[in-house]
Amino acid sequence: MRWRILGPVEVTVDGKVLDFRRPQQRAVLARLLLDADRVVSPAQLTEALWADEPPRSSRTQVQVCVSQIRAALRGAGLTDVLLTQAGGYRIVVGPDELDLAVFTSAVARARTAVAAGQPATAVELLRTGLALWRGPALAGAAGAFVESAAARLDEQRLSAYEQLATAELTLGRHADVIEVLRPVVDAHPLRESLISRYLLALAGTGQQARALQVYAGTRRRLVEELGVEPATELAAAHLRVLRHDMPDPDPAPDPAPDPGPGPEPGPSPDALPSPAAPVPAQLPTDVPGFTGRQAELRALDALLDGADGAGGRAVVISAIGGTAGVGKTALAVHWAHRTAHRFPDGQLYVNLRGFDPGGRAVGPAEALLGFLEALQVPRHHVPTELSRQAALYRTLLAGRRVLVLLDNARDAEQVRDLLPGAPGCLVVVTSRNRLTGLVIAEGARPLTLDLLSATESRELLRQRIGWDRTTTDLAAVEEIIRRCAGLPLALAVVAARASTRPHLPLAALATELRDVRGGDLTAFDTGDPATDVRAVLSWSYRALEPDAARLFRLLGLHPGPDAGQPALASLAGIPPARVRPLLARLTEAHLLTEHAPGRYVQHDLLASYAAELCHTIDSAAERAVASHRLFDHYLHTTHAADRLLDPYRLAVSVVPADPQPDVTSDDPGDHPAAMAWFTAEQGTLLAVVERAGRAGSDDHAWQLAAVLTTYLDRRGHWHDLIAVQRTALDAARRGADRLGQAHAHRGLAIACTWLGRNTDAHVHYQRVLDLYRELADPVGQAHTHVGVSWILAREGRHEEALDQTGQALSLYRATGYLVGQAKALNNLSWLHARLDHHELALNCSRRALTLHEENEDRHGAALAWDNLGYAHHRLGRPDEALCCYRRALDLHRALGDRYDEAEVLANLGETYQLTGDPEAARSAWQDALAIFDELDHPDADGLRIKLAALPRRSWRIRGAISG
Repeated sequence: MRWRILGPVEVTVDGKVLDFRRPQQRAVLARLLLDADRVVSPAQLTEALWADEPPRSSRTQVQVCVSQIRAALRGAGLTDVLLTQAGGYRIVVGPDELDLAVFTSAVARARTAVAAGQPATAVELLRTGLALWRGPALAGAAGAFVESAAARLDEQRLSAYEQLATAELTLGRHADVIEVLRPVVDAHPLRESLISRYLLALAGTGQQARALQVYAGTRRRLVEELGVEPATELAAAHLRVLRHDMPDPDPAPDPAPDPGPGPEPGPSPDALPSPAAPVPAQLPTDVPGFTGRQAELRALDALLDGADGAGGRAVVISAIGGTAGVGKTALAVHWAHRTAHRFPDGQLYVNLRGFDPGGRAVGPAEALLGFLEALQVPRHHVPTELSRQAALYRTLLAGRRVLVLLDNARDAEQVRDLLPGAPGCLVVVTSRNRLTGLVIAEGARPLTLDLLSATESRELLRQRIGWDRTTTDLAAVEEIIRRCAGLPLALAVVAARASTRPHLPLAALATELRDVRGGDLTAFDTGDPATDVRAVLSWSYRALEPDAARLFRLLGLHPGPDAGQPALASLAGIPPARVRPLLARLTEAHLLTEHAPGRYVQHDLLASYAAELCHTIDSAAERAVASHRLFDHYLHTTHAADRLLDPYRLAVSVVPADPQPDVTSDDPGDHPAAMAWFTAEQGTLLAVVERAGRAGSDDHAWQLAAVLTTYLDRRGHWHDLIAVQRTALDAARRGADRLGQAHAHRGLAIACTWLGRNTDAHVHYQRVLDLYRELADPVGQAHTHVGVSWILAREGRHEEALDQTGQALSLYRATGYLVGQAKALNNLSWLHARLDHHELALNCSRRALTLHEENEDRHGAALAWDNLGYAHHRLGRPDEALCCYRRALDLHRALGDRYDEAEVLANLGETYQLTGDPEAARSAWQDALAIFDELDHPDADGLRIKLAALPRRSWRIRGAISG
């Protein structure tokens, strides 16, 4: 018999197809087969069919479907294949009876064959597996789960096609690859990994022109439909086509026996060379002295078989649940370090902060952005929409073996977009919640952590305190364990206390612990033994010296994921030299963790306890003053860092009020240090804007958002920019602050422009213009006209952009604002050149250059020289153009402006080509290409095409190209 879901859902017995007419029957059968040989509960079937909206008769309908399936099977003589077990249903599938199992086994064996140097065997296995597909997976089934499950199966099919193409290319079978991939590429015109192999196959058969046409069409679709440039793999394949760089076929290996399931398969080899990139290794530091949890570690180890692909039908997911402080993260991180070698393509980690006391969880878009950066995706290749970011992430992980650790998730929705789509990866999710939706819809394996046993608790104390002390007074050890209720966090705090007082008997510690009455953490009362945990935390807190205790309480006011020493010094209102020993004291007591040099993080249970203490002990006035100092620190430091990013920006300056006494402000000193500071503090700065808005500190909220604008814009964090500017706008409106509203609308306009929401951008800029008119601020109006001209130029409306820039220039002249005049003239030059008004462009650039030099704005002067060179080039004056470009190049190199240097080099190449000097053009373009590649900038592709079009010097074609 055959169970078949790789196409229409059906069962055949002796060649006869059994009759399952109703789509709902096929859906139940498909859901059971996706978990073949495992029990599927009625609740899981209900969720599969109707998701969150089951009808009242759902249980009856499921029972009827199961009965009808059984009847059809009995009619074919199959009586013991659909069983009722443990309150659920299990389909018994024999060897090679389920097409999905045969397919995944063939793919896994093919990986093993490639790793063993047997690509021909791999090709045979992959062709056999792919032949099992009869159409779209799960066809004919109707249920809530069908679309997502079918998409995951199709991802496995496409991954297998990529592996097949790789193996065929290794053997030099380019024509076979074209035959196999042509219909698949037609059906998936945006799948870059498939198209990259298709390009190489076309080039390998001498069809270089056709390969370049396919690349051009793909790039156009990517830009128009996704808003991204081709990623590294496709760009690398394109470059090889341009260079006629095809490898020799590997010599045919000796015939080898079927590799069978074999040893653990290695990563799928990639025939496409790409720039050497570090494998992501984002796991936090392993927990020192980890002990216990042997049963849980074994359960996690068992997941590796599914992730290895030997029998896995999908991504393997584990959901580790348990109360706060029970050690979920410690277990997950320890196990991840222990098994990292099984995932040679990397380990990804994110703390989703689902239960952060500050209330700012990490959203899927923010987490995906971090993962894509770790996977070496250039910022300009990252789509702006969440669904497309998730699709790109799944594409990058397809065919790879990556461990993904999603820590501290709030619910299934927070992690669903972070799940890979193909087997080979393993995902571990930790959460205080049960994540039932993830278990039902995604097949996650739940693992609930209980409190430590008495034996495990003793072992933890022995690891932290030492054998001698824990065996000297067993009664005291038992009381400590009892008072800590088996909670690892509480035991760690007690152990830290004991370690810092080595001469104090454990009996004395137990007595102190017994006598303590805990605080009131009612917000965290979820039925766990919280009373005893509160007692432990209260006891540890009371052991602190007054200054350290005050700092601990004030930590409850900090809203961000972590903090640096200057911020905490400001929070406490003391100099950094005084805060360092207090931080060290809190770290020794395990009430704070220094996760990076000078940066501190707190477990959210401890942060909640600190917040409760602060609100209980410290007056509202004291809390307000401390928060004000903290906001001052971040506002003034961000303001200083922001000015270093672009001192000549076209924006009305933000002038914060003087900081409160005892506020420590950082001065990054230079541009690289400012960027590093912003990168480290980004999450905290976003949280501070939100907290300041909620606290009614309106000036802090909108001013901090304003000085964040340039950084968030340059890094491409436009969704974050929108979020903080909305908070800023609300704050400015509450205070009837028109300048604050203008800054917020400007930030929203910038973000909307980059996200392609031009209509919204125009609306925001119009509001900015109205506000600056109300404020009688002509410079602010001029800046706004420049912003509007930018949108118009992006829309190709150059004449209207000219008018807006002209209005800006008139206002700058009326106010004597020379920086604005110079930049407006530069923009006019650029726009006139695009309209072929080259004499006007020359005139504007010359005037801009004079002003830039008066302002000592060397960067602006370099841009003016570049515009002059472009205008001379277009007027047929190559000698003048070369002279201007060289002046621009010297300035950009002196300033370290790498991107602008590359742009000038590219323009130089154009002029050298005009003069009939292809070798000089080649040299300039190659230098520019090296910089663009270094920056991962999409302009590199255009230069490669230009270089390929130059007369050849001594191109050498490696390998034989059949034709």
